Amino acid sequence: MAWLDAHATFDADRFQAPVIGIASTLSDHNSGLHRHQRGQLLYTRQGCTRITLAQQLCLLPPSRAAWIPPGVSHRAVMQQSVDYRSIYLIPELCAALPQQVCVIEVSPLLRAVLEPMALADFATDWQQGKFAHLLGLCLSEIADAAQQPMLLPLPQDKRLAPLLKTPERLPPELQVLEQQIGASSRTIGRIFQRETGMSYQQWRQQWRLMRAMELLATGRSLSYCAFETGFASDSAFIAFFKSMTGRTPGHWLK
Repeated sequence: MAWLDAHATFDADRFQAPVIGIASTLSDHNSGLHRHQRGQLLYTRQGCTRITLAQQLCLLPPSRAAWIPPGVSHRAVMQQSVDYRSIYLIPELCAALPQQVCVIEVSPLLRAVLEPMALADFATDWQQGKFAHLLGLCLSEIADAAQQPMLLPLPQDKRLAPLLKTPERLPPELQVLEQQIGASSRTIGRIFQRETGMSYQQWRQQWRLMRAMELLATGRSLSYCAFETGFASDSAFIAFFKSMTGRTPGHWLK
């Protein structure tokens, strides 16, 4: 096991054990774009992590985990203070797990299993004893876990590049975007439908929800979240959040 500080470098691929675990609490950390031969389960115990992929933006709020299959390029950005656990699995152990990046619910059982796995010594024997049982439970829980809608597909059309340069900035209204990129609303709609499976309005609403969750998870006030996501009042923000999630922001945080 490695307890990492903000300036440590770590490469799970240089170890021989089938499972490598790490634990850390990081503040304002950017991993940089990277990939590894192992699959990674990244569990946020406290705080919020934004994971950028080639064609998706992934949000990892508290008590959720991101499954990243082997070989997938990604960048993890952690704002404020993020307490997390991570385990890396050799490709042979990933065969029955999701083949795409996904955000999953962490069941009480998976949460209990992850802690000793993340804290296990790098020389642990994972083929017998309690650690063999922990590994089996972990793989089963990942495979069966409910997936969360925390992925935002990103359009690849070059005309929309300015829109994606600042993923933390509220995307403009459709009429403003038309003027910014010199394309009609119909053209923009076709691009988003083709490349994200959503209309621009649906995509923008999903962005607002994910950004709201990120801000709430990093301790921002309700009024700040409402302002940053483009709502004129706290009540309008609460109504939007509840319409998208079925819960108020306060209930979601709990």
